[in-house]
Amino acid sequence: MLKRLANSLVVASSLFLTACSGPMSTLDPAGPSARMVSGLWWGMFVVGTLVLVGVVWLWWHAMQRDGQSTADEQLQEKQNRWVIWGGIALPTAAITVLLAFGIPAGHRMLPWPAGNVMEVHVEARQWYWQVHYPEHDIELLNEIYIPVNTPIDFHLTSQDVIHSFWVPRLGGKLDMIPGRTNVLRLEADAPGTYQGQCAEFCGRAHAFMKFEVIALSAEDFAAWQQEHEEEPKDER
Repeated sequence: MLKRLANSLVVASSLFLTACSGPMSTLDPAGPSARMVSGLWWGMFVVGTLVLVGVVWLWWHAMQRDGQSTADEQLQEKQNRWVIWGGIALPTAAITVLLAFGIPAGHRMLPWPAGNVMEVHVEARQWYWQVHYPEHDIELLNEIYIPVNTPIDFHLTSQDVIHSFWVPRLGGKLDMIPGRTNVLRLEADAPGTYQGQCAEFCGRAHAFMKFEVIALSAEDFAAWQQEHEEEPKDER
């Protein structure tokens, strides 16, 4: 029976993991922040699977009992062991391990002061994204160009309601709140186009509030930057 159960879990896991790649998959990371998120997810998935298998095995083991009566003292002692180990020790150990890995990972994703950091301002509106490069006076709509292997601090705010800035393959999401600026640091490992989406329901056109992050090599980004700086503002 245990063998059949294990085979069933493998088949079920393979079905659940069929969508682990693609432009909106957090399990197909393309940056350091996204890799930390993915690593935490896989760790939680493995531990959760082991706990599930253990609980099912205990359930199966209990079903095989011969039904013999047990003295009240022995029964109470056995119940106490279950409460201590299953109800206190196991959750405490699981939460401790999760925090031991999760807190340092979250700490590394914060926008700490660094030398080679680029700043991009993004303002969310119903229903589009206004992008501004303060150091170069460049403005875009629904597109963000960044150089690869460079930390980018996104200064995020909203013009109207709460939105949420999310590029799944580059890192976690962060809410954009009217009257407040939140900072999210992301970085792309390789050139490419990464899909972004508003992750907070913001109105009737929420599903269509998308954007793209286009990561370029350092040389291509410098050329793109120079080209847009030379354009008259009314032609942008």
